[in-house]
Amino acid sequence: MRKIQRLLALAGAAVIALSSSLLFAACADGEEKQVLRIYNWEDYICNEDDEEAGYVDLIAAFEEAYDCEVEYSTFGTNENMYNELKINEGSYDLVCPSDYMIMKMIREGMCEPFTEEFRTSSLYAQNVSPYIRGIFEENGWDKYAIGYMWGTMGFMYNPEAGDTIAEDVQSWRVLENEKYRKKSTLKDSVRDTYFYALACVYEEELAALAAEYEDGSLSETEYNAAITAVMNRTDEETVEKARVYLREVKKNIYGFEVDSGKNDMVTGKIDINFCWSGDAAYGIYEAGEEDGSTLAYSVPDYVSNIWFDGWVIPKGGNVDLAEKFLDFISSPDYAMMNMDYIGYTSVLAGEEIYENWVLDGYAAEESGEELQSLIDAGEIIEYDLSYFFDDDPDSGAYAFYAYASEKNGMLGAQYPDNSVVARCAVMQFFEEDANNRINMMWEDVKGAEIPIPAVILIAVILIAGGGVYLFTKYGNDWLRGKPKKGYEKVENKDK
Repeated sequence: MRKIQRLLALAGAAVIALSSSLLFAACADGEEKQVLRIYNWEDYICNEDDEEAGYVDLIAAFEEAYDCEVEYSTFGTNENMYNELKINEGSYDLVCPSDYMIMKMIREGMCEPFTEEFRTSSLYAQNVSPYIRGIFEENGWDKYAIGYMWGTMGFMYNPEAGDTIAEDVQSWRVLENEKYRKKSTLKDSVRDTYFYALACVYEEELAALAAEYEDGSLSETEYNAAITAVMNRTDEETVEKARVYLREVKKNIYGFEVDSGKNDMVTGKIDINFCWSGDAAYGIYEAGEEDGSTLAYSVPDYVSNIWFDGWVIPKGGNVDLAEKFLDFISSPDYAMMNMDYIGYTSVLAGEEIYENWVLDGYAAEESGEELQSLIDAGEIIEYDLSYFFDDDPDSGAYAFYAYASEKNGMLGAQYPDNSVVARCAVMQFFEEDANNRINMMWEDVKGAEIPIPAVILIAVILIAGGGVYLFTKYGNDWLRGKPKKGYEKVENKDK
């Protein structure tokens, strides 16, 4: 991402470590080193020292600051992480599940609570976005989880792939379009792709809710509650609709992926990728760096998923050391560096991040008459992020002028505006019977379909095999023929 050399040097890292240790004391000299066992998503933290680019290996820096050791492991899906915790209880001190999995783990009593001191006095508590804090409190997660990264889901796309693609990706159903046959991908993740399917099969209902919201019949709170209910349906009829739809759209896509889609977009292998906004930000940046090409990001009409990944401490985990680590990475400087490195958007806010990350990265440079001219031409727009940075979401205190192209570019991917957030639903935790129903649907969708030529070939092989078997058993009789009526067949015998 942006190479923010100004952010960090070794001296800066030492200052951050020192300020963090004022709240949480480090391991005492002479004691055996403590070990922090972290389980995180792949490629989801800055773990590279690069002074020129302004990167610090956060894992190594924490080990040095606290004279501790970190055992760092990664997973590919929430389900894999959950199964690992169930199989090997007590194996980790800190894990990073997504929203619905956080709910599941809390419901099943799998998490240690954070201390009151951390929840009120840590760098995280001081810097977390009021918007994110509110969502965690509303869902009852705040005692057992804190936020890490957040974003939306939508389509990363290649604007050069067709004259109408920018319009086409405003609909979730674009993946049905024959124009993009074998040039698009879905997530190899049951929850994300199930969410996508519901956005398609309930498009008309979601459009009607959007119309009610726009004409004032529904407040923003009522509207969000209504779309959240639609997007978390798990009844048998809904699951069957999703199964039928996904089986059909599967024929038109290139395939399912978890992490390769963003690179496939950069290399031009595909033109549309159903993705997390952080992957879109990464792809947009990398495409520009590689050959100057332009990728874009769209959150289609009527609905999207607003997702969160957060840190939880599994039962039996080292609460003290886990909180030290989370406090360590929650400084604004480290948060900006981490965003720069992985491409995702931190849940942390504050003046430092707004000025040094948002304004420095996205604010239009023009002023005076030139600025007004570009505003009149629609090339520069006002972009308001007060909902994220201010306790009063309608204050307008965090509104700035940005280039219109950035709304479908890096800015829109990292910080959606309020019009997008209003139509975003949070995935909820599903009870066991619903979860089983959806998993069975997913197994059916992912099941390999045998192509017609292969079916014909298999049939030919079976028929030929049957023929060989019958000939082997009865061939001699057929070749010698049957005896005449009134005669018996006599077998040749050695004399």
